[in-house]
Amino acid sequence: MRLPASTVLPVATRPAARTVRGVGWRQREGLAAMAFLAPAALGFGAFFLWPTLRALYLSLTDWDLLSPPTLIGFDNYVRLAQDPLFWNALGVTAEYVVLNIGSQTILALGLAVLLHRLTRSMVIRSIVLLPYLIPNVVVALIFLWMLDFNLGVSNEVLEWLGVGRIPFLSSEAWAIPTIAGINTWRYLGHTALLIFAGLQAIPREVYEAAAIDGASEWRIFTRITVPLLRPVLALVLVLTMIGSFQIFDTVAVTTRGGPENATRVLYYYVFERAFNQYDFGYAAAICTVLMVILAAITFVRLRLMRANQSDLS
Repeated sequence: MRLPASTVLPVATRPAARTVRGVGWRQREGLAAMAFLAPAALGFGAFFLWPTLRALYLSLTDWDLLSPPTLIGFDNYVRLAQDPLFWNALGVTAEYVVLNIGSQTILALGLAVLLHRLTRSMVIRSIVLLPYLIPNVVVALIFLWMLDFNLGVSNEVLEWLGVGRIPFLSSEAWAIPTIAGINTWRYLGHTALLIFAGLQAIPREVYEAAAIDGASEWRIFTRITVPLLRPVLALVLVLTMIGSFQIFDTVAVTTRGGPENATRVLYYYVFERAFNQYDFGYAAAICTVLMVILAAITFVRLRLMRANQSDLS
């Protein structure tokens, strides 16, 4: 049976109209997403991507800031491999990183568990976070005065207790542990609150079931809390490691790399090369090597800790 020529088949035309409207809607959504992402992309390009590419280029040059850069290939990296001051700075930085990460993570984990199990007061959280709000330079100046060998209040108290004065910032044995302790005090509250946020994601039913089974507090901590915190701890360790490798201001204010290169960390060595000796190409090469080291350590740490997996799922 034939249909008249004037008959319209709306069923066949409606899906096409919906498809056209769907494509237009998706295009508008894409444009809106690009508009929201544009400021972040511009900031990333201007403050991260371009400086990184510029540093990579400068690491292949000889540049004293007063004359145009001269390409010298990989000569800066050859010098770096034979530079004893660079290897000393790398070793000092590694010592600081181990001390700072170890003390800060252990203390922050304990503090976060106490906050989670005993109180959730916003006032206490604010007090815990207060040291993090103080600028690094101010913290370094305060501890420089407090730990002064002759006039510092800390040594006055130690002498009154009969322990004797300790050259916290003027001894090769004490300098790096002291700087690590200063920065542990400053960042402890911030790290603890990051871990505390991870603790809040653990269901209370898990703890209640463990308590019913008669598990002790220590067993609950080691068998439940720490394993379930693995993704958060991986993030905290990576952030702490990156921040520890970038230590500069505390050293610049308190010890200035001394005594006898005992606190000359990588960033302070870069500062000396660039702004004291005007060897910007060599300083850029050190920064490039440091970036590669941080990227490799971060990748290995995240893979070993399986940061993208959670035992809660």
